[in-house]
Amino acid sequence: MPAPQVTDTELHAFVDGALDSESRAQVEAWLADNAEDAARVAAYSAQNAAMRACFDPVLQEPVPERLTAAVAGGGAPARTLGWRRIAASVALLAAGGFAGWVARDQWPVAAEAEIAEYAINAHAVYVAEKRHAVEVQAAEEAHLVRWLSARLGKPIRTPDLVGLGYRLVGGRLLPDGGLPTAQFMYENEAGGRLTVYVQRNDRAKETAFHFSSHKGVSAFYWVDEYFAYVLAGTVEREGLLAAAKIVHSSIAQ
Repeated sequence: MPAPQVTDTELHAFVDGALDSESRAQVEAWLADNAEDAARVAAYSAQNAAMRACFDPVLQEPVPERLTAAVAGGGAPARTLGWRRIAASVALLAAGGFAGWVARDQWPVAAEAEIAEYAINAHAVYVAEKRHAVEVQAAEEAHLVRWLSARLGKPIRTPDLVGLGYRLVGGRLLPDGGLPTAQFMYENEAGGRLTVYVQRNDRAKETAFHFSSHKGVSAFYWVDEYFAYVLAGTVEREGLLAAAKIVHSSIAQ
């Protein structure tokens, strides 16, 4: 049975985490078969993240004394003027932030090191999950590859890391700065996990392997033709490099 039609209101509620488990499952089923809405949801999520990154630190700042004095003292006209100035400042700040977000697509993509940091953060979030580490299980690998290839706009395939003792757990779609991104997860018999992060990136130049470490997670990252790749895990550097070479040679068709 096809997934029921999903409204714009439900899509926004999905992004905001305001749906119950049943409604969320219905939206996820809808997005799996509707590429345009899935891209919109990814963009909404990225926009929310960007706005939080820009404005959350400001919200935590103490209110300047001159503003609290303007609100607390003087007559009604002074208070009104103070609030009008505050409202105008907030409006200008929000407009500037939104304009910056809209113009973001006209700017160069994030540096490869920044992409690696996104990938490491995503790795840290999802490897900790037991039941929901991936959206699509390895048992549906063919569907997973078709789905993520369609979202990224170019054919990709899952690397075979069995020779290194890692089996595919599955994968998911992630938004990274508004760009659709695939994450594949692997696990060995000891429960150690690796993630392969693949972002469509037409504007990046090809690069050699680079190494990064953040929050106890190590990563090799590189750009090759249409994609930026990051292999992340809590593995020693040489072992991670061996896996990165396999990923490099096998993931793009």
